[in-house]
Amino acid sequence: MSLITRFLNRRFYYFVIILLIKSIVARDVVFGNGFSWLTIMTEIPFFVAVFCLIEFFAGKRKMLYYMIVNLLFTALYFAILMYYKYYGIIVNTDALSQANKMAEVGESTYSLMDPYYLLIFLDIIVISVVLILPRFRKARQDAQLRPVRSKAWMAVFALSVVVCLVNVWPNRASMNENKQAEEMGLLDYEVYNIIDKMMEKEPITPINQITQAKIDELKGITEQASPKYFGAAKGKNVIILQMESYQDFLIGLKVGGVEITPNMNKLVQEATHYKNFYTMVGQGTTSDAEYVVNTSLYVPKHKAATDVNVDKALPSLPKLMKENGYYTATFHTNAVEFWNRTELYSALGWDKYYDQAFYGDEDHVAFGASDEVLYSKTLPELAKLDQADKPFYAQVISMSAHHPYNIPTSKYRIELPAEFKDDSLVTRYLKAQNYADYALGQFIDGLKSSGLWDDSIVLMYGDHQGLPLYSLDDNEKALMKEMLGTDYGHTEMFNIPLIMHVPGVTQPSVVDKVGGQIDILPTVANLVGASLSNQIHFGEDLLNQSSELIPMRHFLPSGSVIDNENLFVPGIEYKDGTNHKVVDGTETTEGGVTEDEYNRALELLHLSDSYVQQLPHK
Repeated sequence: MSLITRFLNRRFYYFVIILLIKSIVARDVVFGNGFSWLTIMTEIPFFVAVFCLIEFFAGKRKMLYYMIVNLLFTALYFAILMYYKYYGIIVNTDALSQANKMAEVGESTYSLMDPYYLLIFLDIIVISVVLILPRFRKARQDAQLRPVRSKAWMAVFALSVVVCLVNVWPNRASMNENKQAEEMGLLDYEVYNIIDKMMEKEPITPINQITQAKIDELKGITEQASPKYFGAAKGKNVIILQMESYQDFLIGLKVGGVEITPNMNKLVQEATHYKNFYTMVGQGTTSDAEYVVNTSLYVPKHKAATDVNVDKALPSLPKLMKENGYYTATFHTNAVEFWNRTELYSALGWDKYYDQAFYGDEDHVAFGASDEVLYSKTLPELAKLDQADKPFYAQVISMSAHHPYNIPTSKYRIELPAEFKDDSLVTRYLKAQNYADYALGQFIDGLKSSGLWDDSIVLMYGDHQGLPLYSLDDNEKALMKEMLGTDYGHTEMFNIPLIMHVPGVTQPSVVDKVGGQIDILPTVANLVGASLSNQIHFGEDLLNQSSELIPMRHFLPSGSVIDNENLFVPGIEYKDGTNHKVVDGTETTEGGVTEDEYNRALELLHLSDSYVQQLPHK
């Protein structure tokens, strides 16, 4: 009997071993417990059950079915690896449905890949070649491929299914998807996730019960009858700049004596800097930041807002500003179709949008024209709007410093110490942000020389994290610790800046108050004197209210929340969760987010979901 024939006849055992090795690789990257009894007990039963069915029912095409199953499970393990490296959570069907966007962000996706990940496909290639070659035809003919309908196979199948159910059932209630997947097994979790979504019928709170008073009570704030600065900038233009992948630690950072963001460093000396401000995006990242800032609503669970919420008549900042006499426009050098922005901008109610059709593709960086082009072509448009008979609200979205930060070398403006290798994600990030800061400086100078700076509210914030903790290798983490003076953790990763310039209101200062992107709408509304009495909003006015509760809905497991002092990440339940100090990211067992805060954060997310689902279609 040839070696190939023996392999074919013992296919069940060999394929179990092959998939076990792949599951060990996946679990080691995601959970750090690759080879363990937990891996064997949670991963093997699923594919054993599937292989038993193939043995029982399949005949001469048995090896084809084995190969198809092997390919599908391998692709799923690969997707889990890649998704975790950026998002830090387990991929699910909602995320897999976005695979069509990989072509747009291919460079970003490929940069996450460790070469050895591709080795999990090696066996598929080798076995396929061997089985196709004519020289092995006799070996294939000699193999026993008829159905094996014995009681033993059915007994093994039944036992495997029971073990899968035992893995799944006790962990159904876990809020933490990563813990669920670890305890259930990766394949069990994916199937459970599909079934759970099919059967999920989360109760909806009636819209007449979703009141601003209820939201404020959950957040622990009180609406003031006469808030400070109400209408203090009435009639001023509003310019909101969304900065790509910009994290707060960049401000004031020097590496080898070189300032990374010299223009921003100057700017914070004349504006108000909220240093404990946090990103609140979901799967849609940049487009989700646009959504949160302009609606003061939370992103949906496990989905991009542009995929599920943009068919609704959303209450928004552009609509509010138009009601108060403003013209509105948004500026982005990418194609408007990406992330379904065509529908997003319609739902938000912008008067006009400028996209790739306006900016062209000259001086291409990342997905479109460079930040220099963005600012140089946007400034004259803002000047035109300023000449009109009413003020304007403009949102400007930068993009050049986009992951994986492969800007042209001609854009490099700094040299870093030798330990910052050119192929390091950290190095590329710093150089890209330095270039973005250079372009930003030109824009700010243009606003000032045109007179727009003195006649406008200008807000600047980062859209989302730039350096995913899960993507950094040990050397890059060491570089981050050397730069920051502390370990780079979740609190540093999600910490973005908010810079606020309001003529006659703000002073050069650093504010410790915790806030999030959801707070920008009510803050702007207060400054321009726009009443929110008839508009539901889940953020708070940063100039008047001092309590904050920030539910985190992506990049961390469900149930994660930030309060004024801590970032909380749940375990299987609240009681085995962990708290990390906002000030330095260190884990703490003293104080921490209370169970009441945790439950109130979950209720806020539920109310936001319920509210949007019941809005009329646009």
